[in-house]
Amino acid sequence: MARLIAICVGKPETIPGMKAKTGINKRPVNEPVRIETLGIAHDAVMDRRHHGGEDQAIYVYFQEDYNFWAGELGYAPEPGWFGENLVIAGADSATTAIGDRFIIGDLVLEVTAHRTPCNTFARKMDDKFWVKRFHRAQRPGAYCRVIQPATIEAGADVSIERYEGERISVAELMSYDVVKQIPHDFMRRVLTTPVDHKTRFDYENKLATLF
Repeated sequence: MARLIAICVGKPETIPGMKAKTGINKRPVNEPVRIETLGIAHDAVMDRRHHGGEDQAIYVYFQEDYNFWAGELGYAPEPGWFGENLVIAGADSATTAIGDRFIIGDLVLEVTAHRTPCNTFARKMDDKFWVKRFHRAQRPGAYCRVIQPATIEAGADVSIERYEGERISVAELMSYDVVKQIPHDFMRRVLTTPVDHKTRFDYENKLATLF
């Protein structure tokens, strides 16, 4: 059984090197938190062009992936360090697939996409090579849509319901971010899953040019 290590919430803040405010600085909360279709109501999502929405309502990071980064960074990242909403132990990016569901009490989340690193993330980490470094590690965590809203609390058990269709891990999907010519058969496989609408739109358009 997996376990919910932490629930993390952010507020609008500035970080060194950036003028615009960001919600990437998230911190654990001790009280129960309500999660709705668009995520946590009081969690800051500043760049809504690239973040948030129903398909990116909740960002999950995995304790097993954080354990890897502890060795790479020389310190153990605290929950929320990568800007995630939930930290789950008992899963990782390599084995979590599009369509998998995390069930926490009455809450049901469905994995839709991987996290793509951005310049804000690099500023947060104070590492100009962070985007490439994070991508190379293939440990992106998972964006989720909310299938069934509910109130949850840190420490709860997490049941993982595996998607029974095509198994496309978030790590595998991330690996194609830097591929100019994505294999057609891979895109067709992805389109059979409940992938996020942005990826669906992109892949459908790419495949449409073949005819």
